[in-house]
Order: sequence, then structure tokens, then C-alpha cells
Amino acid sequence: MVKVHALNTGKFKLDGGAMFGVVPKSMWNKLNPSDDNNMCTWSLRCLFVEDGDRKILIDTGIGTKQDEKFRSHFYPHETLGFDELLAEINLKADDITDVLLTHLHFDHCGGALYKNDKGEILPTFPNAKVWSNDFHYNWATNPNDREKASFLKENILPLKELGLLNLIDVQNGIHFSDNITLDFVYGHTGGMMTPTINLDNGKKIIFTADLLPSHCHVSMPFVMAYDVQPLITLKEKQELYEKSVNENTFIFLEHDKDFELINLVKNEQGKVVLEDNFKVSAI
Repeated sequence: MVKVHALNTGKFKLDGGAMFGVVPKSMWNKLNPSDDNNMCTWSLRCLFVEDGDRKILIDTGIGTKQDEKFRSHFYPHETLGFDELLAEINLKADDITDVLLTHLHFDHCGGALYKNDKGEILPTFPNAKVWSNDFHYNWATNPNDREKASFLKENILPLKELGLLNLIDVQNGIHFSDNITLDFVYGHTGGMMTPTINLDNGKKIIFTADLLPSHCHVSMPFVMAYDVQPLITLKEKQELYEKSVNENTFIFLEHDKDFELINLVKNEQGKVVLEDNFKVSAI
């Protein structure tokens, strides 16, 4: 049996121009209005999947161990810890068996570790295996200048030092669990993982991470300036849309401040558009 729950660890802010790339502000500001500093609000939404005996958390948000300088750049707010979030579904951090990190940018992996009162960095989920993949781990630990500020050593190196990190082989690591398969994408960052969860009712959920960060990015040209290969992102979005439209598949939105899940359809002109949005609990 497969059970899924959305866990929203809070919100943060990112520059609107960076989030929407070449799209003019006059267009994107209607979708996610910015503040006086051009910053837009985004969610830090994770997904819990119970797949048989495995209790899997996909991504972990920013976490709480970053200093005030960091916080002044990204304005994390409405933050909730995993003790509180997991208690809502009658679980504890100790119950998590696997943490699947789609990629190692700070807003996706930071919550896998925390800093105690002594300044020690420790695992948030002490009994869990933490998963990345071989291609992306090498990419993140030898970062290019464009992404360097997103790959924080304190989020990555302790995972290996504490013996938590497990690396999936991108050539053979398609099947993560009985009901979760992985695709590897390269437009946003090298080797990001987008898990597909097969539900008991025949429906599917794709956790798109930063391939489709929000419903505001459904239109094909809406690609983040953060993406290292935007033309590859366009190709990967097209492949995602074909899968979503044709395979009874919902899209889980990690950063959308309002929507958890959406489904897409083709309109009369053959363009892929948003049809509706849902709560994970509703499907």
C-alpha cells in the first residue's frame, strides 16, 4: 500500500527576475507579485511517501541551521520543523527510513541536517539512509561558478562524513522502491532526480522539483535564470508534459506558494495548459 502526504516546511523569497528568466516582469508579476525588493514568495514543500515498509521523505527544505546573513538574503518564514509536521501523520523523525534528495541545492537538502546547541551538525532523521546520485554528487562537490552559492558544504559534506549518504547509479538506478521510479534531468542542474510515485488507485504523482517549480512556470518559455541549460529544460518540460497528459499523472509542485498538485491538459490548439489544482490528500 502506498500513502502520500504533503509536508510544507515553510516559505522563503527569491528574486522574481531570477525565477522567471527572460519573461518580462509585466507578465510574471501578475502570477506571483513581488515585493518592493523584487522578491517573490515560494513554498518549501516536501512529500512523504509510505511505500510498504519504507517511509520515504522526498526533499527537506532549507532547514534551520543557517546564519542570519543567509536568512537576510532568502527571508525564510512560516517555518515548521519535521517533529511538528510528522506528528500530524502520527510519525517521528526516527521513523523515516529514506530521505531522497532530488538535488543538493540548499533549499532542497538543508533540512536533512540540523545544528545542536553545541554547534554540532547532526542528522535530522537518525535512522534514515540519505540518497543522491553519483553524477549529481560529483557535480555538487565540484561546483561551477554559476551554482557555487547554492551548493553549501555544510549541507553536503556532513552527509558523507556521518555515513548517511548513498549514491544511486544514474545508469541503473531507475527503480528506487516498489512504487517509485526515477528520471534524471539536466537542465536545471546536473543529474536532478524527478521521482514518479505510482498510487494504489492507478494514478501517478511526479515530484518535479525545480523542473517545474510552480504553476506559474507551466507556459513553456517560463524557465528560471537559475537553470544551467535552459534549452535542455525546455526539452525536459516537453517530455514531462507528454507524460503528465497521457498517463493520468499529477504534478507535485515543491515551490508553489498556493498549489500542491496540478494536472495538465491539451487545449483545442494543442497547447498544454493547467486544468485544475488539488491537495495531495484529495487524490
